[in-house]
Order: sequence, then C-alpha cells, then structure tokens
Amino acid sequence: MSNLNESKANITQTVMAQTAPVKMFLSVTPCVIFLYVNGVMLFTLSKKTVFQEMPRYMLFGHMLWVDTLNLCMSVVLYICAFRSILIMKNLCLFLLISTTALLHVSVLNLSLMSLERYVAICFPLRHAEITTSERTKMAIGVVWMIGLIQPLSDMIIFYAIDSTSAVMNLFCSRTTLFRLQIYKKLEISITCVFFVSVCFVIIFTYASIAAVAKTVSSDKASAKKANKTVLLHLLQLVLGLISLLLEPIFEAIYVRVDINTSVNLMYFFFVVFIIFPRCLSPLVYGLRDQAFGWSFKYYFTLAAQCCCI
Repeated sequence: MSNLNESKANITQTVMAQTAPVKMFLSVTPCVIFLYVNGVMLFTLSKKTVFQEMPRYMLFGHMLWVDTLNLCMSVVLYICAFRSILIMKNLCLFLLISTTALLHVSVLNLSLMSLERYVAICFPLRHAEITTSERTKMAIGVVWMIGLIQPLSDMIIFYAIDSTSAVMNLFCSRTTLFRLQIYKKLEISITCVFFVSVCFVIIFTYASIAAVAKTVSSDKASAKKANKTVLLHLLQLVLGLISLLLEPIFEAIYVRVDINTSVNLMYFFFVVFIIFPRCLSPLVYGLRDQAFGWSFKYYFTLAAQCCCI
C-alpha cells in the first residue's frame, strides 16, 4: 500500500514538473502582451497635448500606470509563489504594501472616472468648469493619500510591534508575513469602507446617467455609452474585490486539496482575477474612445511594424 502511495506521489510530481513551464508561459505571456499594449497607450497619451490636459484622459493615463505597476508586482508574487521562492521579509513587505496601495488607488480611481462621466452627462454646460486639469490632479493626489492608509499602517505595525523570521519559509503572502490579528481587522475594516463607498458612487452615477438618458431627447447616444462605461467600472470593482479575497480563499482551499490541485487553482485565480481585470482598462476607454482609439491604432501598428523589422 505504501509503495502504491509513493508511486502516485511520484506520478503527481512528474506531471507537475512537466506542466509547470506550460502554465508559467500561459500566465506570463498575457501579462507581457498587456504591458506592451499599455506601453503603447501611455506613449499615445504623451504624444498629444489634448490627452494630457483633458481630465478624462488624465484619469485614464493614471489608471494605466497604476494597473501596469500592479500587474508587475502581482506577476512577481505569482512567480515566487508558483516556484516556491523564498523572499527576505523586507522585500516581501515592499511587494505586499505596494500591491495593496496600487489596488486601493485603482479602485478609488474608478470612482473618479465615474464621477467625471456623471458631470459630463448630467452637467454638460458646467463640465469644463467643474472638471479642470488642476482639480483632477488634486483629486488624484487625494486618492493616493487615502490609498496609502492601509499600507502605511501595515508597515508601522510590522516594524513597531511585529516580529517575523528573516526569510519566508513558504511564499510571500499576507498570510505568511502579516500573522497578527490586527492586520486582518485593519484590512477588513478599510476594505469594507473603500469598496462600499466606491460601489455607492458607481451605482449613484449609473442611476443618474440612466435618468438623464431617459429624459433628455438629444445626445442619448452619449448617455448610453457613458452608462455602459460606468457598468464596466462596476465590473472592474467586483473583480478587484474578488482579487482581494483570493488569498484567504486560496489558503482555506490549500489545506484541503493536494498540491497539484492547489497549483492549478493558483493558476486559474491568477489568470481570471488578476490578469483579466487589468485587461479591462484598455477595453473601457482605449478601444471605445474614438479620438484616442484612432491614435492608439496608429501607434500600435507603427510599433508592430518596427518590431517586425
């Protein structure tokens, strides 16, 4: 019986060793494509003054930068977890607080983008007066200040009252690094406040734009398009909340399934809830916006031709 169990274990390890490079390739390749597309989009935004001064495109560019950095951090954490790479506690702390800050800023940025669409549709005559470039920059600064509340709190608690080993014995995650209950209480409270507030803003803007689309006889197409954009923001918000809950869910599953199943689940979660939400950003604004979409297609084709030469 013991020989049979050992044989099954050996077969499982062999299968995992054979499929690991394929899964790594399939998970990292979309990230590389996403980073390339984002790079072209950011280059496009930098080529025209109108894209740098209009609040809508300023918020879009900010979202691209945040999502790009967040994906880079997530890829590093995923590779370390997938390959069971041990990380020094200070580097792990930096990666974790960076991903948390970027996720919170990304979520809060969704509320700004929804409010900008709300003002554009519901108050079109005062849109230029209310959403100026200076106010947009100030709003982005406030978003970063709010988004850094939990990461800075985690860092203060970690260095003030927490004590962990110099090297992680598993992989870099909030569960292995932040072991005190105060971390979980702080995370739950701040996450609830953030997501409930942003969800309220998005639902409010959606309802307001929908009401305008029904009552106003002219420019209904713009109102309906704005409503679809806000709905996509709501989808991004839901996926962002799920990505926050992935780690405790995975930890609960990890103790109940075998290693092969846990690795497969890790791959599935990463592709569906980490990569896919970041790919929604180009879909929401980049490809649906006529002015930006034309410029993006031009530079994307030009960049592709340069790469082929």
